[in-house]
Amino acid sequence: MRVDIVTLLPGIFEKVFDESVLGSAIRNGLIEIVLHNFREYGDGRHRTVDDTPFGGGPGMVLKTGPLISCLRDVRKAAAPAPVIGLTPQGVPFNQKVARQLAQFDRIILVCGRYEGFDERIVSEFDLQLSIGDYVLTGGEIAAMTIVDAVSRMIPGTVGRQESVEQDSFFAGLLDHPQYTRPATWEGKKVPTVLLEGNHAFIDDWRRKYSLLSTAVNRPDVFRVAEFTEKDRNLFQQLLKQNSETRP
Repeated sequence: MRVDIVTLLPGIFEKVFDESVLGSAIRNGLIEIVLHNFREYGDGRHRTVDDTPFGGGPGMVLKTGPLISCLRDVRKAAAPAPVIGLTPQGVPFNQKVARQLAQFDRIILVCGRYEGFDERIVSEFDLQLSIGDYVLTGGEIAAMTIVDAVSRMIPGTVGRQESVEQDSFFAGLLDHPQYTRPATWEGKKVPTVLLEGNHAFIDDWRRKYSLLSTAVNRPDVFRVAEFTEKDRNLFQQLLKQNSETRP
């Protein structure tokens, strides 16, 4: 997969994309990151890419000419790809969107700065994405987040595919609780079912507590999740256990 990132700060990505699982995927040719500094398309001797907003107000706005000229060249540089603007007005980025984007051979991410894009730039975007209801100083951190999440969906990026499939949100729910050695620490014990080696029981336990974790911590996600008949039965078991342990 090729990811083109249009930014004013290409240097900010180098260390992030060189480390860990993502760095390995790039070195192994599973992912290609291409950075484009649209300052090179700026106006005049100072390569200006921003100007004051019409109507007054604080801050600066990204100009249409430099960014759109850059985008048009980036589009032509390789195979057709969706152009994605990273803005607070965008569709919320989530695991479902990450899986959808991973189906493309190439995506183009556009990082905003200052007070945002001149509205006439927005028509160049095929999609706008937001990583949350807060404001960052620019879209670069959002681009890193999206690249990391999408890359995990590409086979081979993470060593074992089942590790990805058990991630929170992959199947619509939060992950189940995880434990490792020692089996007892400061009097706190690992659930017995995880120590007994019965994988059918372990699978049921994990699914049951994935349901519980989602219901308690993210009721908004739980309300719209799709459940099997077995899921409903497991959740009923949890409710019954809870009622039996009440004084």
